[in-house]
Amino acid sequence: MLRVAVPYGLLSSTQLRMLAHIARRYDRGYGHFSTRQNIQYNWPKLEEVPDILADLASVEMHALQTSGNCIRNTTSDHLAGVAADELEDPRPWCELIRQWSSVHPEFNWLPRKFKIAVTGAARDRAATAIHDIGLRLVRGPEGSTGFEVAVGGGLGRMPILGKVIREWLPGEELLAYLEAILRVYNLHGRRDNIHRARIKVLVKALGIDAFRAQVEAEYQANRAHVPTVTPGRIAALRAAFAPPAWRPLADLPPPAAPAASAAFVAWHRHNTVAHKVPGYRVVFVSLKKHGEAPGDITADQMDALAALADRHSFGELRSTHDQNLVLADCEQGQLAALHAELDRLGLATPNIGTLTDMICCPGLDFCSLANAGSIGVAKQIHEQFDDLDYLYDLGEIQLKMSGCMNACGHHHVGHIGILGVDKHGQEWYQITLGGSPAGEASLGEVIGPSVPKAAVAATLARILETYVRCRQSPEETFLQAVRRLGVQPFSERAYAQDPATA
Repeated sequence: MLRVAVPYGLLSSTQLRMLAHIARRYDRGYGHFSTRQNIQYNWPKLEEVPDILADLASVEMHALQTSGNCIRNTTSDHLAGVAADELEDPRPWCELIRQWSSVHPEFNWLPRKFKIAVTGAARDRAATAIHDIGLRLVRGPEGSTGFEVAVGGGLGRMPILGKVIREWLPGEELLAYLEAILRVYNLHGRRDNIHRARIKVLVKALGIDAFRAQVEAEYQANRAHVPTVTPGRIAALRAAFAPPAWRPLADLPPPAAPAASAAFVAWHRHNTVAHKVPGYRVVFVSLKKHGEAPGDITADQMDALAALADRHSFGELRSTHDQNLVLADCEQGQLAALHAELDRLGLATPNIGTLTDMICCPGLDFCSLANAGSIGVAKQIHEQFDDLDYLYDLGEIQLKMSGCMNACGHHHVGHIGILGVDKHGQEWYQITLGGSPAGEASLGEVIGPSVPKAAVAATLARILETYVRCRQSPEETFLQAVRRLGVQPFSERAYAQDPATA
């Protein structure tokens, strides 16, 4: 398997065309977008990898630091630069971190992989709480830009939410403070046990106060040796992310029947969101067509989508950690034409934010670490919940599924989490409820015994029936209901008709 880095999820149409070429020439005609906003290919031949890397380099792409015990691809908000709730565009800071961390000689062989996420908005769409370092842009004295810094988040065998280590860090000191954190981790992180090697284990063992003290001591001792982020440097980075040539447009009213088709009305409502500039909308390209593997996209779809990005979104696309794509700058007056093209490509399923807009790891189909399949269960769920009106009535539900404890599918922080486990060579699935990666972040709670593969969708149906029956109003979301009621009523109903569970 070959991963290709997509720093903070930003792609040009030229780069997407190259990814399509690689899928067609070196793989089996498709790629898979992951929760790190990267794309990966499952079938490259080892002897052809140098040719793939040369093709990637021709469009300024690479596969550096997509695996191994190093600083991985820095992720960010897929609505960066266009979200109305944004304090500041985080992408210039992400690019600063990318330049600093790329082949960093001191941190190229850490105790374990290391992940950083940055957000600049009121709503955390970057899941910073489950990263080794989570950075949130905040305003400081006299309006200056800085960061709230959290450390020690991560999922896997030991799911832990990050803890704030600094409430205010001046922006110019960002690299010095990151280096201090990495040095403490590099020196004291465990190398004798791969399952205890992440920074979250060190933070838990020391306690956040003791860990903070070590980081602050390292920071004070060596900050003079790390160049500060000068106003000129960050200004140059901001200039690289200057807004495109938005036209002066007026907002249009949302489409409605009978003037617009029901399919377009549903897609506009669920697959587009507000843009900070009048006359534009942000469009989500759903890679969750019912019956297809979540996150997969074919070479032909990539080529066609690149052409749509050129026509409708200034030649730019973004990948999300939810395994979808985004066209961020679409004129409202062109949305009907865009919808028709996406629908023709099978990329307009109006299910963003619903139960079937699930995160799903490759599972046993492609991963040697997996204990159970994920893609087959995803298709089972699609078949069970194929009524869009019912999905819309359920409202926002984040379903996240992993085929093993490594949690590539982020199941611990799903409103509904599904974990595949191996029981004597058979595939079973553990279900958790109440997790969330954003806002008041939380880890899901296991509802009871695992269920056999064939019973997963039916068990979810009973859980959701309980939600519909018990919610206080249609406005109470699934997550709010679980937090109010606890998991017990859902658990009781989940197993009521399934004596096969054990």
